[in-house]
Amino acid sequence: MKEEKPSLFTALSPALLNLYDVSSSIVVIIDVLRATSTIATALYNGAKDIIPVDSVAECIRLGKQIKGITAGERDGLIAEGLSHGNSPFEYPTEFVDGKTLVLTTTNGTKLLHMALDSRAKGIITGSFPNISAVCDYLVAMKLPVILGCAAWKDRINIEDTLFAGAVISRIKDHFYINCDSSQLAETMYQDAKEDLYEFMKVRNASHYHRLSRLGLEKDIRYCLTDDVANILCLYKEGKLIKEVI
Repeated sequence: MKEEKPSLFTALSPALLNLYDVSSSIVVIIDVLRATSTIATALYNGAKDIIPVDSVAECIRLGKQIKGITAGERDGLIAEGLSHGNSPFEYPTEFVDGKTLVLTTTNGTKLLHMALDSRAKGIITGSFPNISAVCDYLVAMKLPVILGCAAWKDRINIEDTLFAGAVISRIKDHFYINCDSSQLAETMYQDAKEDLYEFMKVRNASHYHRLSRLGLEKDIRYCLTDDVANILCLYKEGKLIKEVI
């Protein structure tokens, strides 16, 4: 008897997550610009772990309690009261090695806590910088998957959709996919894959413009680059850790 393939769905916005069977699935938190790219980078560069929280106040409180690095943003800028922002370039090895980050962001950490509240079977974070590790893990686990796009304040965005499409293009043979949002994501990625940055620019992607106005084109290019921080970022017991598969 032929083994049944696990299902794969794409939630293009946190506002749609409740439509899927989260409790039986691995949820991939996708916040390409810039939370999940920064998470992968900090862990790749030697951070001990990352504690994602959903408010600035909790980030400050917990950071003081454990003497950790308080990090995060609101609307693309370092949030008031935090020490550091959400750029992957802020977390080189010489700064983060062996340390704990407490992180809060506008969209990504919110979606992670939604997945937790819905009792996800497993949670990892995904970005272009760690795309191969994400794909290898999802194939190896042989469990249902929800690609969860953090979007922008519940509004669908291009970059998270592109990442979902990139993952689907790599692993679709291992999953049963009957999901129009997944088909849309892969179609967009196939159209964009030759130059993701140029695609974002030409299509007037809202987050491209938001970060470009802040002079963060270097961040955008890095966050659209495959495997520059290729480790698995697994949520376990309240923390994101680097996991070997």
